[in-house]
Amino acid sequence: MKVAIMTDSNSGITQQLAKELGIYVLPMPFTIDKIEYLEGINLTQEEFYNKLMNGADVFTSQPAAGVVVSMFRDLLKDHDQVVHIPMSSGLSGSCQTAMMLADDEEFKGKVFVVDSQRISVTQKCDVLDAIELAKQGKTGEEIHNILMDNKLNATIYITVNTLEYLKKGGRITPAVAVLGGLLKIKPILTIQGEKLDTFAKARTMSKASKVMLDAVIHDLKERIDTDHENFSNSRIRIAYTYDEEQALELQKELQDVFVGHDIEIAQLPLSISCHIGPNSLAIAACNKII
Repeated sequence: MKVAIMTDSNSGITQQLAKELGIYVLPMPFTIDKIEYLEGINLTQEEFYNKLMNGADVFTSQPAAGVVVSMFRDLLKDHDQVVHIPMSSGLSGSCQTAMMLADDEEFKGKVFVVDSQRISVTQKCDVLDAIELAKQGKTGEEIHNILMDNKLNATIYITVNTLEYLKKGGRITPAVAVLGGLLKIKPILTIQGEKLDTFAKARTMSKASKVMLDAVIHDLKERIDTDHENFSNSRIRIAYTYDEEQALELQKELQDVFVGHDIEIAQLPLSISCHIGPNSLAIAACNKII
């Protein structure tokens, strides 16, 4: 059984890394000042932030159904089955679209769409686990079921440096944005399951980082890795938008807490970055299947 592992660029996996891993990445489309771009194809992270911070109108969208179908068909030419791991269904309609397409008679029993309700670094963890499961000889259906059984064993907290982009996206009112700016409030958001929700507030980025760290440790102890005192069965991750220096400083702090862990740093996907803006930070964790 030859199984192709497919994901989208919201996982943070670049086209180059996908080639190295032997997987396939569906680029997510963006409209910037009425021009459509594809993440990682004709739009780099640097170009995106340059446009975003210079006031461009940025809109996210999902891949056209025809593009997804075409990718399914291409992969099935050389593979028996496809496991597709898109971003959370609560954050985009692209997952539901893929599930609907996979239910067509042409793809039934061949394409399995995993709605693990993850994004960014936790979504990437699913992809890495899927690769290993495929190497073990698991079928597409078996990989799908294992990942779905494990989907809630993940957590992510994000702190935002400015309220400007939340206001621009209509997620908060202009009045709240002005007041929050005056009070220097740093909201802390969380993804637990389907959606991006408000979790807490802090006055500085350092305090926000402490709130996120405490929340991740709580989730590890209570839900994700209850059997290991040093959380040895978990992956700890940091994600950021634009400013890597902040992420590197946070990595040093976390390395003292999670001794022995390889704490990776990655950029948050553009689909989240356009809503929260530059200089945002995230701490995430998920358990290891393999």
